[in-house]
Amino acid sequence: MTIRPDQRATIRPGLEQQGTNTTVSALPKAVDTPAETLRLAVSAVTDAAGREENQDVAAALAVGARPGAEAEDFLLVVADGMGGHPAGDVASEIAMKTLIDAFPALPDGDLGLALKQAYRRANEAVFQAGEAEPAHAGMGTTMTSALLHGKYATVANVGDSRAYLLRGDALTQVTRDHTIVSDELAQGRITAEAARRDPRRNRLTHALGTHPKLETKLPNIFELTLLPGDRLLLCSDGLHDVLDDVDIRRALLGRDPEEAAQQLVEMAKQRGTHDNATAVVAAAIPTRVPAAAALPSPTSRTGGVPGMAIAAAVAVLLVILLILAVIILGVPR
Repeated sequence: MTIRPDQRATIRPGLEQQGTNTTVSALPKAVDTPAETLRLAVSAVTDAAGREENQDVAAALAVGARPGAEAEDFLLVVADGMGGHPAGDVASEIAMKTLIDAFPALPDGDLGLALKQAYRRANEAVFQAGEAEPAHAGMGTTMTSALLHGKYATVANVGDSRAYLLRGDALTQVTRDHTIVSDELAQGRITAEAARRDPRRNRLTHALGTHPKLETKLPNIFELTLLPGDRLLLCSDGLHDVLDDVDIRRALLGRDPEEAAQQLVEMAKQRGTHDNATAVVAAAIPTRVPAAAALPSPTSRTGGVPGMAIAAAVAVLLVILLILAVIILGVPR
């Protein structure tokens, strides 16, 4: 599905097990290299995968452009309702809707601060909904999101849904999981390989909606500058639990965002994930422009003709005049 800039499209679990959306910015956003620009394309795919019910939700949408802006801005979201708890799908839906409502357009000023404020509202909305409905008490959700403004990306996360950046052949995990195992890994008490197999790896230390207030240090904020060719991936744990860095890199390389997101989800299903699988991909697509259009022509006070050319012509003319003078007047004795 292609999304126009005036549309606000999201993917939610429903009758269809899988959904996609793709947005491409209407105008290129200039980067530092004069002869190169970039445009953004984004896509999201979510699938029930290893479960009967999909508690993941995802969004990849354009938000209102500022007056005079060269390109659309984008909001990417992945929220994963807490498995084993009541109404995880309700929690993820409320959190994502609250975040989307907070950004009808990108605000002026600090986008990291704006995301922190939006996450606090989302936490309160989920918690209050749980308090109002006894059957939903204790519900919670992860949420990882990114605001894209031209070549700048501001990422926020609570929980274990992740953000990755692919630059060239190098894949980097941007976010850090809020889990018991992740804390032990950071403290050096467990190896990365052991962490991948640890049965506690999905036990969260932080989530949205489980407490009345979100801790002041949350969400974690990360600021990135995208280069042409970069890929930004947001995904739920049902995907990154069964795919390693090599798998993710292979799926992202050489594919447009929609194809990459679909490939990642299908790979997770093939690897036997026991959870829902969600991928949101953004691509910074390089766009070459003609050098003549990108670089100004050399000009001078002579109307645009380079000064060196004029100097050479004058020198040749003087030599010719000198030779003629010698021929006509003769060489003095």
